[in-house]
Amino acid sequence: MKKRVFPVILLSSFLLLYSCNKNVKQLTVLPEKSTLSVAVLKDKIKGGWAGQTIGCTFGGPTEFKFKGTMIQDYQQMIWYDDYIKEIFESDPGLYDDVYMDLTFVEVLERVGLDAPADSFAVSFAKDDYRLWHANQAARYNILNGIMPPASGYWMNNPHADDIDFQIEADFAGMMTPGMINTASEICDRTGHIMNYGDGWYGGVFMAAMYSTAFISDDVEFIVTHGLKPIPEKSRFHQAIIDIIKWHKQYPDDWKQCWFEFEKKHTSEKGCPEGVFNAFNIDASVNAAYVVMGLLYGNKDFFRTMDIATRCGQDSDCNPATAAGILGVILGYKNIPEFWKPAVEKVADLKFPYSNLTLNQIYELSYKHAVILIEQNGGSINDDIINIKVQKPDTLRLEQSFEGMYPTKELLVRKDILSESIKIDFTGNGIVVLGNVKSQCGISTSNYIALLDVYLDGSLSEQVKMPFDFTVRKYDIYYKYMLKNGDHKLEIKWVNQNPDYRIYFKSFVVYSDSPEKPFNPGN
Repeated sequence: MKKRVFPVILLSSFLLLYSCNKNVKQLTVLPEKSTLSVAVLKDKIKGGWAGQTIGCTFGGPTEFKFKGTMIQDYQQMIWYDDYIKEIFESDPGLYDDVYMDLTFVEVLERVGLDAPADSFAVSFAKDDYRLWHANQAARYNILNGIMPPASGYWMNNPHADDIDFQIEADFAGMMTPGMINTASEICDRTGHIMNYGDGWYGGVFMAAMYSTAFISDDVEFIVTHGLKPIPEKSRFHQAIIDIIKWHKQYPDDWKQCWFEFEKKHTSEKGCPEGVFNAFNIDASVNAAYVVMGLLYGNKDFFRTMDIATRCGQDSDCNPATAAGILGVILGYKNIPEFWKPAVEKVADLKFPYSNLTLNQIYELSYKHAVILIEQNGGSINDDIINIKVQKPDTLRLEQSFEGMYPTKELLVRKDILSESIKIDFTGNGIVVLGNVKSQCGISTSNYIALLDVYLDGSLSEQVKMPFDFTVRKYDIYYKYMLKNGDHKLEIKWVNQNPDYRIYFKSFVVYSDSPEKPFNPGN
């Protein structure tokens, strides 16, 4: 099959905008109830999962290759009928924003729709798929006895504001049509496993937009209504409300909106890999790119994905979410035919790192949605589903890293064996980045390095650093909210093994106030 390439402006006739289901109206106010046929509800759920899978694959080649810059118009995207199937086989880790969703769906089916947070946490922590950032930090916490919500709390997880839950909350929205508070409650149980504050809000927001997409085809309404659960004082809310404002100000120029956002909202203070780097995996930043795709895409499936991708950074996850939400709006039958063969070729294959196929997922999400509709005051009468639409409640205010300002990074990039890591720093927090490396070329081992960490002369803790990538500790050591001042840190490797090294990558220092800009004239 010949690969197709796409410029930024869509010309092909097979990608013309399709009309949405006639049962779903544009809304200016929230109705008390909404009515869908069984066929329409099933089609919308299928559209959501298919859209997410298509979007993730579409943006995969550019993931984190464009950091702090947009993907230029001359950069062409590819697509062909065997594309998803090939990625399933060659790069299954690309789909972390889908297979994490599927883990949660499997838990709901096995344990019940009221499954507690611990059931979700243990299931994903003990699975064999690869994870990164907040997910991996949470996995390590859980395997070492720190259970949710502590596993996602920012004092225990330097990646609490990262995108992780935002990219795996789709399942909650697709099983709660019109029931935005029910979606938030599910997100509370699952999202605090790995995130807190803006990281949690990102998942709640996405789930809320999915939920709203079942009852409205007005994208601006879906975005603004989906934001209602997020406290107005949160940084996350402020970032998204600015995108809405700039879209109105520059309705035909997504790039101008992107520039305005970059100037105001991209100063990273959480993820230690991003604070002194163009890399930005912050939930609010990448959520803004999702919203830009939705608002400027004007319900055009390709354009929505294309803009969300060209915003850069996490450019596979963002079009996945945008295309998933649009897939619910349109329904599967109204996704342009060009994209469907790639999904249909894998619909009966087990999804990477899952025991479920896409066709099974479609049915499970429908099953779970019907149960929740009836539990929340709706009804099923023959072929008609009556949904009692929920007025969104505002969630509690959570903010990570308050009183913490990154002031210094030192890139060390050194392999350690016998010597200890010694750092003198001034501030109120520190994160030490690194991992365990093999000297003999092995890729699997049960070896665990034990590191005694001394802070200001006293033993702070003993850190376990597994060599195994799946259960690794994401950062060597972190400590926040110290008394601001001078501190001494020493890390000693107590069970040294000549077959391994501790790779000391870098460290980031925080203070209780922002660093003043360097001005050689003063």
